[in-house]
Amino acid sequence: MEILRTIDAMRSYSSTLRQSGKTIAFVPTMGFLHKGHLSLMKKGRELADRVVVSIFVNPIQFGPSEDLAAYPRDEARDLEMADKTGVDAVFIPDATQMYPDGFQTTIALNALPGHLCGLSRPGHFDGVATVVAKLLGIVWPNMAIFGEKDYQQLLVVRQMVKDLDLDVDIVGAPIVREADGLAMSSRNMYLADDQRKAACSLYRVLTESKKRVKAGETRADTIIASAEALIQAYPETRIDYIAVCDPSTLDAVTAIDGPVLMALAVKVGRARLIDNMLLTP
Repeated sequence: MEILRTIDAMRSYSSTLRQSGKTIAFVPTMGFLHKGHLSLMKKGRELADRVVVSIFVNPIQFGPSEDLAAYPRDEARDLEMADKTGVDAVFIPDATQMYPDGFQTTIALNALPGHLCGLSRPGHFDGVATVVAKLLGIVWPNMAIFGEKDYQQLLVVRQMVKDLDLDVDIVGAPIVREADGLAMSSRNMYLADDQRKAACSLYRVLTESKKRVKAGETRADTIIASAEALIQAYPETRIDYIAVCDPSTLDAVTAIDGPVLMALAVKVGRARLIDNMLLTP
């Protein structure tokens, strides 16, 4: 497995592969890998000749009061996991390469960030769109793979790629869950043992809401109220949002007359957890 720490080295690696007719699947990460990340790499292995992973904790997508400094990092562990998963190359730039002195360009979307996580994390998706555009330009992949747990991020990246006419396919991959249903996340490590049941209330809310919609419930406010009551039964939780929305635009819906996305963000102790599920009548 190649370990590439400069932009020039990454570009040279990809250029050689593309000139030889090889296809590249790219998995951008912020490191501290888990099985969810590995599932994206395995999907890349199925779809392309070579798999490239990036590890970069992107400072411009964190707000001033968020956990940039505390975000978990373990490069040696990440490299071992990537190697065992069959990754061909890992790109590990530092912030001074990605954002050198004088850097002043940001990519901002008008509509999609005005929902869900974008409301409580202003500027977050500008940082996501900017770093993904830079990474796509550097790595030059045929496709990039993103997990559906970060559903809003996936929509933002797809829209950005479409709007800028970037020649790359954006592939979504299903959420990977732990045995108790908790969606895999690097931030799960923040959870104390006694907070686990509270964290699992997100998955319980989603699965119960899915059953209720399948059984005929059509009022979004009823679904949301039930979800709030269940999650607030755990004193460790603080709800950021519970939304039932259009899966393409993220606009809120009132009547459930077709497939809708139910999305949650809840703080459990130090951990801010997100999850989602498609609900279909």
